Amino acid sequence: MQTLAWTFNIGLTTTHKIVHETCQALWDVLSPEYLKSPESEEAWLDISEGFNSRWNFPHRLGSIDGKHINIQAPAKSGSLFFNYKKTFSIVLLASCDYKYKFTFVDIGAYGSQSDGGVFKRSIFGQRMEQADMNIPPEKPLPGTNVSLPYFFVADEAFPLTKFIMRPYPGKNLTHKQRVFNYRLSRARQVIENTFGILVARWRILKTSINAKVENIDNIVKAVVVLHNYCQTELSEQENIIYCPQNFVDSDDEQSGGWRTEQDPLQSVGRLGANVTKRYIYSIRDALSNYFTSDQGRVSWQDRRLYENLM
Repeated sequence: MQTLAWTFNIGLTTTHKIVHETCQALWDVLSPEYLKSPESEEAWLDISEGFNSRWNFPHRLGSIDGKHINIQAPAKSGSLFFNYKKTFSIVLLASCDYKYKFTFVDIGAYGSQSDGGVFKRSIFGQRMEQADMNIPPEKPLPGTNVSLPYFFVADEAFPLTKFIMRPYPGKNLTHKQRVFNYRLSRARQVIENTFGILVARWRILKTSINAKVENIDNIVKAVVVLHNYCQTELSEQENIIYCPQNFVDSDDEQSGGWRTEQDPLQSVGRLGANVTKRYIYSIRDALSNYFTSDQGRVSWQDRRLYENLM
């Protein structure tokens, strides 16, 4: 902020005010169009079909992850923003679609809350728990008569629920369980790439942001909605600059260009209680069976599993 004030020869207070108002205006104007969360079964099914076509993971509605946005310690905040990595932060919780666009974001949870409950307390988590998202009803997996619900994929930081699939824990896993974990890890590349593009293109996220907490929230909201705007509106030629083809991972054979840059966003810790019923386990088991069946396997999965064990 001080650099901006010096550059334009204006006061620091005025600079803070301009940045705050501009970021808020960007969010107010762009988010209704470019960060519209799916509200109909048809919209969810379109996302699911895109994920299955591109990433070979049926019934998937999105990928979820949370990241710490590093900030300078706010005045008189004590340990509220102090996270397990011993830095100060707020949490950006998000889901994305198969086009590397955010579909839900929740911004501003205290960094110290990352050890539990962040997802459950978020609007996204509450709507999911209350079944208030118009998620399509159960449907058979492709080529089978096994009906399963639609869901999001996430890593082990998230609870296993009817609507969230996470990896099998532990090391002594069966072949089917390892195949499932590989397929889920591959599917999660989408949210990793989405965050990677965001940080690489909006470099304020590479710093410890020094501003009032409410201004930091607005800055993060602005870069998120500008990311979606660029992913939506830039022509193919223009997008060569923002997100060229080799900038994202090519399956799991070739890492995207964003990974060559230092990623300052730290993953959050455990995001919710993992109280799981037998039915939820059966959903994950049905998927692991599907991924090793003639209908659901992909030709390269055993090779990739073997390479990962080497």
